[in-house]
Amino acid sequence: MKRISVDIGGTFTDCFFVWDEQYIEAKALTTHHNLALGFNDALDLACKRAGLDRGTVLSEVDSVRYATTLGTNALIERKGPKVAAIVTHGFEDTIPLSRGRGYGEGLDYSMQQNLPAAERPEPLVPRSMIRSVKERVNSAGKVVAPLDPEDVRTVVRELVDAGAEAIVVSLVNATENPDHELAIQEIILDEFPPHELGAIPVLLGHQVSGRKGEYVRATSTIVDGFLHEIMFHALSQLSNNLRDFGYDKPMLVIHNSGGMAQMNSTDALQTIHSGPIAGVGAAEHLSTETGLGHVISTDMGGTSFDIGIVPEGGVKHYDFLPTIDRWLVSVPMVHLDTLGAGGGSIASYDRIHHSIKIGPESAGSSPGPACYDRGGLRPTVTDADLLLGYLDPDNYANGYIKLNPKRSRFAIEETLCDPLDLDVIDVARSIKDGVDEQMAIGIGKELRVRGYLPEDFTMLAYGGNGPLHACGIARHAGIKRVLAPPFSSVFSACGAGNMKQLHFHERGVHVTLYNATTRALYDDYTEFNEVVAELEARGREDLVRQGFAAQDVRHRLELDMRYGNQLLTQAVALDDIDRMNGVGDVLAMIKQFGDVYSHRFGAASAAPEAGIRCSTIRVASYVDGDVVRFDSLEYGGERTVPAEVGRRAVTFIGIDAPVDTPVYDQDALHHTSVIPGPAIVTTENTTYLVEPGWRLEPTQQGAVWFLQD
Repeated sequence: MKRISVDIGGTFTDCFFVWDEQYIEAKALTTHHNLALGFNDALDLACKRAGLDRGTVLSEVDSVRYATTLGTNALIERKGPKVAAIVTHGFEDTIPLSRGRGYGEGLDYSMQQNLPAAERPEPLVPRSMIRSVKERVNSAGKVVAPLDPEDVRTVVRELVDAGAEAIVVSLVNATENPDHELAIQEIILDEFPPHELGAIPVLLGHQVSGRKGEYVRATSTIVDGFLHEIMFHALSQLSNNLRDFGYDKPMLVIHNSGGMAQMNSTDALQTIHSGPIAGVGAAEHLSTETGLGHVISTDMGGTSFDIGIVPEGGVKHYDFLPTIDRWLVSVPMVHLDTLGAGGGSIASYDRIHHSIKIGPESAGSSPGPACYDRGGLRPTVTDADLLLGYLDPDNYANGYIKLNPKRSRFAIEETLCDPLDLDVIDVARSIKDGVDEQMAIGIGKELRVRGYLPEDFTMLAYGGNGPLHACGIARHAGIKRVLAPPFSSVFSACGAGNMKQLHFHERGVHVTLYNATTRALYDDYTEFNEVVAELEARGREDLVRQGFAAQDVRHRLELDMRYGNQLLTQAVALDDIDRMNGVGDVLAMIKQFGDVYSHRFGAASAAPEAGIRCSTIRVASYVDGDVVRFDSLEYGGERTVPAEVGRRAVTFIGIDAPVDTPVYDQDALHHTSVIPGPAIVTTENTTYLVEPGWRLEPTQQGAVWFLQD
């Protein structure tokens, strides 16, 4: 296996390089103006460590996989084209009304409790750029009012004259009959052919989302259209860079569904959060291979802190109506909670509470934290870590970045010391403890709302700053076992290397599996099986188009189910069921739904007497491939304390005076070693901080346990 996997974050570009039996990790600063430059820097470092040149590597590797937060950042910063929307006549205000409560989506819990004070998000499509066409398809897919081509041409010309740079078409009931959306696309392409100057992208709602619900399908398509141009140019730039250096295969892009596909089979919407979700995929794979049990994955990078849940058995949580930024969308997406708490998160003075506020604003990679000495003037978490003695100024990121403590001290003094009436070290201590507590609160909330207890979970601490803050986060969260996984500093990139090529296809349906009024089970097996067969065929077509044999494609059937008229819908992945052939299959589906529902909400919460309904049929189509193998996390032999390479004064939370602390290097992380706290281990790509009361126990392949004494 020869494979390059890259996770392009807001601050660092991480590279995980597999060359036969060699597993190599490398990092470089993200170059936002041209992502290819940061990729080349990271790949060159990996090639240097492998003793190879870039040209040889790119001409021989099996695949190059990209995960990126570019779309996420563009959405947050509202950097995108002027998008227009065409809807069914009479539905012009569906998008701006946003179901009436849309302005609360994407806000934190406290703001959702005070919606009168909430602000509506700046619309991606202003009301002036929404036009309607006279047409109507009913819920059964029958044309009630035919489409008028001349009406469509008039509307399209108006939108183009108004400056539209992308057009979204989202008509009522298009999932049941997409003919009108396809006809509008044909008319637009006839008016503005793609080979002529002035052609603009056209996105159809039924192709982005197969589920019912006009508003959510429209917002999904609008977000996709808003990101289409920037993702197209950025990914094309990366693809052309690969071809310039001899890589002649299709580039693969990681999806937020937990899979990946070629660039020509990827929607911009599918790239949102793809990097952190690759880390959740790696956590699932590690848990499955090593029997780790319940896992909470935490990725602390330079810009954000991402939390994912993998319960025992290696099954990820999915969101089927996730909120991206401030918009509710209908794409299957691995559940992820993102906090604005990373190494580059800016610490500022909160005048109302007379305290320190950390994030969500980040210094990013340019200018970066003040200590990077690249023009940053505001204090960050990394600046606090440096002043507390955790980081080696001359050996940060393997010496790639030299840190300047004077800049950190100046930034904290100028911004925070005077209003808080504290000295520099006390402020730095507050920043460190505050960000640890903030991340621990996020973990606790994620687990408890799903009925889990933090103490039952192993925390995976990865990302460039994960092992540095692991002990502090675990202390606040009440977690006893922390694991820095193999290749922890580039673990999300490692996860990208394990992804399957996978596509989800879904269709909204009205299937009553159990009718509580008539006490009858669903028996229209042919109708159900025809929908499943259609979705399987679409998934198979996607993968065959990408070069796979039809017989290698596998499918997994999933249903969105609920009791009676409950608003809560639960997704259920069906084990060993791919068709409905009789009463036994219906009962098996109902039982699996009851098991999943009862496990999540308690046995007494199930209510089959209210009836059981299915609102969505979903098929995951995928092809299995080679994966990175993880070694055992257990070692029963004797351990010894390794030789230290130095000592330095380090300030810890809860201890007033600096502590003379031993410092170790990469060689200390041997599976026969034990490192008692307090201690610091500095490696090429990250720093392990062992706080008092903890100890490090490395395992084979580079995983490291943080255990309480």
